[in-house]
Amino acid sequence: MLENLEPKVVWKFFEEICKIPRCSKHEEKIAEYIISIAEKNGLEWQKDDVGNVVVRKKANGYENAPMITLQCHMDMVCEKNKDVEHDFSKDAIKPYVDGEWVKAKGTTLGADNGIGLAICLALMESDVKHGPLEFLFTVDEETGLTGAFGLKKEFVKGQLLINLDSEDFGVIYIGCAGGGNSTIKLPLEFVDANKEGLKIMVKGLRGGHSGIEIDKGRANAIKLLARILYNINAKIGRIEGGDKHNAIPREAVAEVIVENMEEAEKKIKEMEEIFKNEYSATEPNLRVEVEKCNVAKVLTDDVNERLIKLLMALPHGVLAMSQEVKDLVETSTNLATIRMDGEATIVMSSRSSVNSALDAVMQSIRCLAELAGANVEEGSKYPGWKPNLKSRLLQIASDAFKELYGKEPEKKAIHAGLETGVIGEITGINEIISIGPQIEHPHSPDERVHIESVDKFWKYLLYLLEKIAKEW
Repeated sequence: MLENLEPKVVWKFFEEICKIPRCSKHEEKIAEYIISIAEKNGLEWQKDDVGNVVVRKKANGYENAPMITLQCHMDMVCEKNKDVEHDFSKDAIKPYVDGEWVKAKGTTLGADNGIGLAICLALMESDVKHGPLEFLFTVDEETGLTGAFGLKKEFVKGQLLINLDSEDFGVIYIGCAGGGNSTIKLPLEFVDANKEGLKIMVKGLRGGHSGIEIDKGRANAIKLLARILYNINAKIGRIEGGDKHNAIPREAVAEVIVENMEEAEKKIKEMEEIFKNEYSATEPNLRVEVEKCNVAKVLTDDVNERLIKLLMALPHGVLAMSQEVKDLVETSTNLATIRMDGEATIVMSSRSSVNSALDAVMQSIRCLAELAGANVEEGSKYPGWKPNLKSRLLQIASDAFKELYGKEPEKKAIHAGLETGVIGEITGINEIISIGPQIEHPHSPDERVHIESVDKFWKYLLYLLEKIAKEW
C-alpha cells in the first residue's frame, strides 16, 4: 500500500506499525516489535518497570559527539467513526494514499506518534552518519504521560533531547503547556418512567486534539447537547458523550422524556439551525438527529436540574491567550467526556503554560462541581516546558533547516502536553527541541500525514544529527 512512498525505509516501518495494536495502556505488542528490531540489528536495549523501552546505537563516524536521545511515544489515540466496525485490540489500521496525504479508513491513523516510531526504527536499521544515539520509546503518553512520569534518571543516558512528536513541518517547538484532569462524579437518583421519549443525538462534529485544535472554534458535542436539554426541559434517562480526555467531543447522545413531544422536537430543530449558524465556518457537517425510544427511568427532578446546569456551566475552550508569545493559547479546558453508571462521571482536561493559571481553572471546575453536589478527583498534573531561546541545540537545528531548505524555521511553543517537560525535569537535560513532519487532525478519524513532509523531515533529521555530531 505505502511501498512506493519515500523514504521507503520509513514507510515500510510505518505500515508494519499500523498492523500492531497500540492503544494507550496496551503497548506490549509494539514494545515487543521495537525490541525485535533492536535485536535484529545487534543493538543494546532495556525495558523499565512501567514499559518504556530504550535502545542505544553506537556512533557511526562521530564517536566523540554527545549522545542524542530521540524520543517518541508508543501509544496512539484509538478513535473511530460510530458506523465503522473496528476492534483496536486486534484489527490493523488501514492506511491509504489520498493525493498528497496518507489517511486511515474510518479510524485514527496513528501517525501521532507512529511516524516518529517509524523514523526511529529506520535510524536503528540505517547506515547513516551520526554520533551516539539513544532511542527512548515511552508508554501511555496520550492518557496522562505515565510512561514519562515513570522514568528513572539513570534509564536515560543522552545529553541532548529531540522529541519527534510535533506535527508541523518547518516548525521547531521549544515549549509546551502543562496540564491536568478533573474527574467530576455526581451521585444519581432515579424514578420509574416507562414512557415513550426521545433519543437526541449530536453528530458530525470535527472534534480534534483538545490542545492543538482548541482554538479552531470547533463545537463540543456535550455542550451543544446540554443546551438542547436545558431548552426543552428534558428529564434525563441516559446521557453520554465524548471518548478521550484529550479529544474534543464529536458526538453525544441523551435519552429523555419531555412534557410535549411535538413542541420538544420543534425546539430541537430550531436549536440545530442555531448551532449551524453559530458554527457555519467550522462545523459544516453538524447535525442533530431525533428518534423515539422507550425510557424506563429518569433522574429525580433535583438531580436532573443539577446535572444539566452543571453541564451548562462547566467551561470549555480557550480561556486566555499568552501575553508573551503571539497567537499562543495560554490556558484552556476541554469538557471531554460524560458517562452514567450509578453516578454521572464527567472528565475535564485543562492546560496552561502558566502553572498558577492551570491551578486557577482547575479550582474553578472544582467549585462549580461542588456547588452542584458533586465530588472531584484531580489527576497528577504534568509540568510545562519553558522555552529557551538561547539553546545551542535550537541554534544548530535552526541553522540546519536553513542550510537544507533555504529559509528559517519557525520557533514556537505549543498548547499541548509534550513529554519533554517531564523528561527534562527527571533527567536534567536542558537542551531540548521537538520536531516532526506535517500531521493534521490528530486524535480523530480525519487524521492525516503529508507524504512529502515525511521525506523532507527524514532528510532534515539525518542532516541535523550529523551537524550536531560535527559542531557540538
